[in-house]
Amino acid sequence: MSDKKRLPIRVLIADDEAEVRDAYRQILLDTDMSSETAVFHNLRERLFSKNAPEQVAKILAPSEITFAPVFCVGAEEAVAAVRDALAAEEPYAVAFLDMRMPPGPDGVWAGARIRELDPAIEIVICTAYSDVDPRDIGGLVPPEEKLSYLQKPFHPHEIRQMTISLASKWRSEHRIVRLAYFDALTGLPNREQSRNRLNSALLAAKQHQRMLAVLYLDLDNFKRVNDTLGHAVGDELLCQVAARLRTSLRADDTTDDQPTSRSSHIARLGGDEFIVILPNIRSADDAAAVAGRLIAELQEPMRLALHTLVATPSVGVAMFPADGVEVDTLLRNADLAMYFAKRKGPGMFAFFDASMNDAALHRFTLEAKLRGALERGEFTLHYQPQFDVRTGGVSGMEALLRWTNDELGVVPPAEFIPVAEETGLILSIGEWVLRSACQQAKIWVDEGLPVARMAVNVSGRQFVLKDFPQLVAAIVKETGIEASMLELEITESVVMKDEAWAEQALAQLKEQGVMLAIDDFGTGYSSFGRLRHLAVDRLKIDRSFMTSLIDCSDDRAIAAAIIEMSRSLRINVTAEGVESFPQLLVLQEHDCHEAQGFLFSRALPVAEAHKLLRRAAETTDGTRTQRLRSLIG
Repeated sequence: MSDKKRLPIRVLIADDEAEVRDAYRQILLDTDMSSETAVFHNLRERLFSKNAPEQVAKILAPSEITFAPVFCVGAEEAVAAVRDALAAEEPYAVAFLDMRMPPGPDGVWAGARIRELDPAIEIVICTAYSDVDPRDIGGLVPPEEKLSYLQKPFHPHEIRQMTISLASKWRSEHRIVRLAYFDALTGLPNREQSRNRLNSALLAAKQHQRMLAVLYLDLDNFKRVNDTLGHAVGDELLCQVAARLRTSLRADDTTDDQPTSRSSHIARLGGDEFIVILPNIRSADDAAAVAGRLIAELQEPMRLALHTLVATPSVGVAMFPADGVEVDTLLRNADLAMYFAKRKGPGMFAFFDASMNDAALHRFTLEAKLRGALERGEFTLHYQPQFDVRTGGVSGMEALLRWTNDELGVVPPAEFIPVAEETGLILSIGEWVLRSACQQAKIWVDEGLPVARMAVNVSGRQFVLKDFPQLVAAIVKETGIEASMLELEITESVVMKDEAWAEQALAQLKEQGVMLAIDDFGTGYSSFGRLRHLAVDRLKIDRSFMTSLIDCSDDRAIAAAIIEMSRSLRINVTAEGVESFPQLLVLQEHDCHEAQGFLFSRALPVAEAHKLLRRAAETTDGTRTQRLRSLIG
């Protein structure tokens, strides 16, 4: 940056003599410093003709560097001026401090306290006494490389050039610090600087026995913005989030009865994660109020390029001293609380509590054991039969994943499948499930067992892959089963997340002859109007409707409507979670096609499933109720 474009150099002068302050003022503010300037101009005119190159004239032109000095009478006033400048985010580059300023503290006292406030400022101690040893002062106002010594009386040029030189050094260091400790995109402190500032805030909180809160913010579904609208829009969103955080927190904090800028307590940790440090709060309610306000303000629509977006943050809150007294502990606990807030839903906040540590430890243990479980052969498939409630026969089998670990024992799918989803391990596991289920179906068919359909659940992470239809085709060909025998179950929520891709992917799978089912139907926001555009063969009514099918007329009416509407669209219906004969009778009354649940059978190991299919092959006589009873025992 050229001198012409630079902002004025901010200089602090502290001296108890008015004449000395006036001298500084003339040196730093007057354009004509002395008669020597005129002599220099005359000399230049004699040395260079009027036709000299413009470049030479430019080099010798008067400097455009300007100064913005602030004058103080005493040491205490100088310290207050530095504190105010930092609060306003307008720090001084250089401070000239008179060594002796009676009747108050001296310049060394002021320098030591100014250095505590601002480690970057260049300090110059000015004295008329020759008995002062700069090395002694350096020990009191460290570090020595940022401390200069000026003997009175001084030449005007000495003051001016020293100011320019030290300010240039300060600016260079400031740029390096910005690169090392501040986020280039948003201008906020980065992870390293946030740790430094949190450490300083904790030291102050411990010293003054105050409370402190750390808020850990994460934007919900930020990856989707990057993936769909591009990284440029994602970067703009992050900048607007940072700006709103600054605005919201700018002037509502006080420390030592001095206003401070809350923007200095905000940091971007990376990606879409931010932290906010709230020093000197009175209670957890204060932190809750700030968290709620931040969520509300960030949820206001943001205009980005050609798009209007709504950012919903999840916020975790950890309190000092209750939730930790060290930087790492508070950050970890606030991060944990944020993940629990995210589980509650978008735009929520949660306070840390000790039970989260136990849950997190269990989660990390699951992840550690889950890695390598496929290679160690710890997964198996169980098969739950699906029954045709109109005939009483077995219409299909659903392959369900089970995991048994030597240390953890049998781990419920509800615990390990979400972890597999989050870590991406579900991709390799899901491929293994699909291949293994198809291989088992081929074995049963070759044995002549009555298994007309093998249903396999598809993870959302699998389904969104552009090559997923090709993977299915390859496995069908590899295992040798008929494509029409394979039924893929995709949850309603996955389909609704990206309807355009769902329509395209389902059409590609349908072209292969694969059967398709919408799982957990009725829990999302899909409609029968949308189903007309999807190549779907079956709807599976979510088990939540079965639970209250007998007692709740509303759920009974919903289930009946799903069955009736599906029939009109020529889509088959399977009811999940059927556990009692009264539930079965209601389904039969409304002519539901199929059902599965504990009333009929739990998910069976392959050997037991084989026995059930063998009984089904041998049970052909009697009414549907008799056939059902003979199969389920």
